[in-house]
Amino acid sequence: MGLFDFFRGSAKKETLDKGLEKTKESVFKKISRTLIGKSKVDDEVLDELEEILITSDVGVDTTLRIIERIEQRVSRDKFLGTGELNSILKEEITALLAENKNDISDNFLDINTKPYVIMVVGVNGVGKTTTIGKLAHAFKKAGKTVYLGAADTFRAAAVEQLNIWADRVQTPIVKQQMGSDPASVAYDTLNSAIANNADVVIIDTAGRLHNKVNLMNELSKIKRVMQKLVPEAPHEILLVLDGSTGQNAFEQAKQFSVATEINALAITKLDGTAKGGVVIGISDQFKIPVKYIGVGEGIDDLQLFNKQEFVDSLFGE
Repeated sequence: MGLFDFFRGSAKKETLDKGLEKTKESVFKKISRTLIGKSKVDDEVLDELEEILITSDVGVDTTLRIIERIEQRVSRDKFLGTGELNSILKEEITALLAENKNDISDNFLDINTKPYVIMVVGVNGVGKTTTIGKLAHAFKKAGKTVYLGAADTFRAAAVEQLNIWADRVQTPIVKQQMGSDPASVAYDTLNSAIANNADVVIIDTAGRLHNKVNLMNELSKIKRVMQKLVPEAPHEILLVLDGSTGQNAFEQAKQFSVATEINALAITKLDGTAKGGVVIGISDQFKIPVKYIGVGEGIDDLQLFNKQEFVDSLFGE
């Protein structure tokens, strides 16, 4: 069984369908109301569709790109019935996401790299620690040995939460006293992982954005220190975003992109919100792959983002 087989399967698709129910219901109810008494897709329908997508947190720029694509089809085909709008919308969103290289094949973990080092960033409260725990669980189920590093040394709660996950997943955790140098924790974690021939190292970091300069310096130092042991580390800098915050998630992605070189995104808490459109917008606007999405509270409810499955679930019957 492959490493990411644990992220796939019919049960996962059912969880994805259920996790996107609130977004799906919200968007399509609004579209249905818009189309009452209308027979064709005209300027009025497109104006209302634009408003629906923006209020669903797809984002202004991405919404305008989608509307422009539909306008081109209206112009080309001369007449589009309102009954076709959902299928057209699905096709255009799928095509838009297909332009971005952010599918499973692009994000596959290079299991020949050992240890594979993941540095996780994100503000407090987005589900960062939970995402780390679920990732560790998936790797463990795939037969990989995982080390966790509690480098958010500024919050006792962060260390305690990570420790709870380490116990739950039964994986080693490296931690130090509160207020310790985060880079020192990262170094010790990686050093221990190498000594014990571990496959994966996941480093938690402080979730502060109020002072970007300090955050940038701290993350840069963590990287430099780890590179003394593994020159390519970290192989993955994973930014965790809370999908239920909508436009705040966009802003956090912008801010952290300035602070460090993010190369993967995890968008959490999609099951509890009607703002699932944020995945479409973030995937389109940032040239950073959306790698994971959280669609439930269960330990197995972190999924690899597959754009085709996502759109299918969003537009499914």
